[in-house]
Amino acid sequence: MLLNKRQFLQSLTGLAALPNTDIDALLTSIDSQTPEEVAQNEAFWSELRKGFTVTKDFIHLENGYYVLASHDVLEAYIQHIRDINLISSYYMRTRQFDDKLAVRKQLAELVGASHEEVVITRNTTESLDTIISGIDWKAGDEAIMAMQDYGAMVDMFKQQARRYGIVNKIISIPNHPASDEEIVDLYAQAITPKTRLLMVCHIINITGQILPVQKIADMAHAKGVEVMVDGAHAVGHFDFRIPDLHCDYYGSSLHKWLGCPLGAGLLYVKKEKIKQIWPLIGETGYADDDIRKLNHTGTHPVHTDLALADAIKFHQKIGIQRKEARLRYLQSYWTAQVRNHPGIVVNTPADPKRHGAIANVGVTKLKPADLAKTLMDKYKIWTVAIDYANVHGVRVTPHLFTTTEELDTFVKALKELA
Repeated sequence: MLLNKRQFLQSLTGLAALPNTDIDALLTSIDSQTPEEVAQNEAFWSELRKGFTVTKDFIHLENGYYVLASHDVLEAYIQHIRDINLISSYYMRTRQFDDKLAVRKQLAELVGASHEEVVITRNTTESLDTIISGIDWKAGDEAIMAMQDYGAMVDMFKQQARRYGIVNKIISIPNHPASDEEIVDLYAQAITPKTRLLMVCHIINITGQILPVQKIADMAHAKGVEVMVDGAHAVGHFDFRIPDLHCDYYGSSLHKWLGCPLGAGLLYVKKEKIKQIWPLIGETGYADDDIRKLNHTGTHPVHTDLALADAIKFHQKIGIQRKEARLRYLQSYWTAQVRNHPGIVVNTPADPKRHGAIANVGVTKLKPADLAKTLMDKYKIWTVAIDYANVHGVRVTPHLFTTTEELDTFVKALKELA
């Protein structure tokens, strides 16, 4: 039997009851608390943790790559698969596009943009590589990026250099900048009359440093340069609106801090910039100034798009202010205990305005790969080694279900190894 419209809308909006932690009742218990007070309310977060299936095999401190979805989101995702599988091509030919538009509008609202400037992609790499490959480059055009930027985008710039003869200029971001102006000036000094595009991380993935994107964008625009932002780790992590950044292009992955199942990303293109970008895959069904032309990837797992609505709902129930405060608190909780410890180097700024949940730490007598291996083999703590771009250590990314007790175990391990 075909699902009726009401059943599909319930599936899309996550209205069906799910047999796990009662998030609404839990949130009622903290109504009178500020986000900063909630951030340190371990009883609350311990209860929220029950809404996730957290592995007991190891302490998971590498959630920045891909975070496990909550029970609510996971069960809704599985139900979307069942619902679509039931009617297969009927759904794809009759319902797919309206449902995707509904989710696009929710996503656009989440980041403070118009849905006419946002499409759902599969990840940040697809989003930003679409822009890099879609610019009508000419030989001698220059692009600016940093050593600390993500490799997939740098690789695409390298390909454009081989294909069109563009020049890539690479700067290096200090791990502990003295001021915003120090960073802005690094980018400013690299700009010449031939510079067309500047790529900047909203938050550097290997250190967790948050960069002054608006100031960089304003400086670049004053010099006639477009700005593309890698926000892979920003959406769902801390509170911001994309238009407030003054950038031209923005990409993010939604399976990291927003908690969507794998396969969902975001691409934002300022309305007046859409027309000039060539699609990665040929598309003649939309006007040149319709952002949907940049989203042609053929048949894809649409249930992930639907689950994005459930992830947004779960995220908004908790609230971005509470979430941001907790994630920053968790990072500060453990880094404060090791920043001045002999033999330990923290590669992330201490200023709360310059960090969120992500941090990077090294033990001077151990190579990053050896540190990561020892943490896992000896202490059952999962991290990832980083050993390039002046960053030598392991990246540590706790999430909402991470406990301070787990971080205490991590701190103890670091001190023993140092």
